[in-house]
Amino acid sequence: QVQLVESGGGLVQPGGSLRLSCVASGNIFSISVMGWYRQVPGKQRELVTWATNGGSTMYIDSVKGRFTISRDNSKNTLYLQMNSLKPEDTAVYYCYAVRGSNTYWGQGTQVTVSS
Repeated sequence: QVQLVESGGGLVQPGGSLRLSCVASGNIFSISVMGWYRQVPGKQRELVTWATNGGSTMYIDSVKGRFTISRDNSKNTLYLQMNSLKPEDTAVYYCYAVRGSNTYWGQGTQVTVSS
C-alpha cells in the first residue's frame, strides 16, 4: 500500500503562485510514475502532469511553461510548482502514484484562483 498526503492548496489571485506537496509513505519503493490530476465540479478528472522514474515528464498544453513537477527523493515528496495561475486552474488537485498495476491517490487539495 502507498499513502499519499497532499498539502499546499489555497486561494490565490490570478498571476500568483502556489506549490503543492504530496508526501508518499508506506510501500513507496518501485513506484514507477507520480503525477497530478485535477478536477473541476461537473467535469471529469483531468491529467495535468506526470513524471517517471526514468526522468520523462509530461504536461498538458494548458499548463506548459507555468507548472513544474519535481520530486525530493530524500523526503519522498512530490511537488507541483504552479506559477502565473489563471482562474481556469481552479480545481481540486490530486496526487497519484503508480506501483506495479496499482494506482494510489491523494485526498485532494483545493486550488482557487480568483481576484
